[in-house]
Amino acid sequence: MALKNTYSATVGVIGTGNFGTALANLLAHKCKRVLLYARNEQKATQLIKTRKNGSHQIADNVEIITDISLLAEKCNVIFPIVPSINFREMMKKLSPYLKPYHVLIHGTKGFDFNEINNKNNALKESKNQIFTMSEVIRQESSVVRIGCIAGPNLSKEIALKMPAASVIASDFDEVIHLGQKYLKSDRFLVFGSNDLMSTELCGILKNIIAVGAGTIDGMKLGENAKSLFITRGMVEMVEIGKAMGGQVEPFLGLAGIGDLIATCSSNLSRNYNVGLRLATGEKLSEITHSMREVAEGIKTIDIIHEWSKNNPIRIPITETLYKIIHEEITVEEAHAYMMKFPFTSEIKFLN
Repeated sequence: MALKNTYSATVGVIGTGNFGTALANLLAHKCKRVLLYARNEQKATQLIKTRKNGSHQIADNVEIITDISLLAEKCNVIFPIVPSINFREMMKKLSPYLKPYHVLIHGTKGFDFNEINNKNNALKESKNQIFTMSEVIRQESSVVRIGCIAGPNLSKEIALKMPAASVIASDFDEVIHLGQKYLKSDRFLVFGSNDLMSTELCGILKNIIAVGAGTIDGMKLGENAKSLFITRGMVEMVEIGKAMGGQVEPFLGLAGIGDLIATCSSNLSRNYNVGLRLATGEKLSEITHSMREVAEGIKTIDIIHEWSKNNPIRIPITETLYKIIHEEITVEEAHAYMMKFPFTSEIKFLN
């Protein structure tokens, strides 16, 4: 068993959502000091006063701060855990204080393409119109050593100290080793991957399938139907990932299948809950308005729908979910359509 506060390092976390808080607590188990940045003064005051964030009891050696320059000054290793819609703005604020020696390991499972809300601005032919968070970090800062954390990380289970695991992916072995060094414990395994982009794509694309899995359970269609859906969803994820330049292998591991299983099967998954509630007749606007945190799958469905217009790839699940969330068809009509869809070979991506 690892000793508490094994390392004298001060590390930083940006974002006070459930996963940001869970990650800060995991880091606090191994590191002497953790700085948790909150952009909202009111939220910071509340966290300082209560030392709680939802189901998370904040560790004693986690310090809540609102000065982003202090984070860069005191921490060589920083974990940004920020919704994709806010990520570039956060990087613009942070980047003036960053140096090439900093290490950033993000935990955001979404794309950067805010213009998707403008229907007159469709994606062009290449993936170069949309960006992963590691690409945003490169575009907005001088940081070279970049990584991501991915995998089945349901925050409430981590808060309850239940066993879990993640993948740290980076082009740099040093980044992987730092992530493992500061996070791995007797209740949290950390694997490594040198395929950063494919690992990011795993975490992003599985959110689409999680929304669909929620509709299956919401309609009470049974475990056979959900197993069918998850399997077809995995195939669609891989085909999209390959078309975007990713590799197959990460999709078959913890960041792919592992995260997919967790988020398609648990009420703790925000994206799953969106689908569950859509199946009961709620409007998407009602669902999103009532949620405390962002369900990245909604935006990802829109982005991949636009991207596919100029890419020769069949994505029936994503297209059908797009029609559901934009009220072009009902959930019942969508499932009737999917059962008649002319699937041919079960798996092509291994050929």
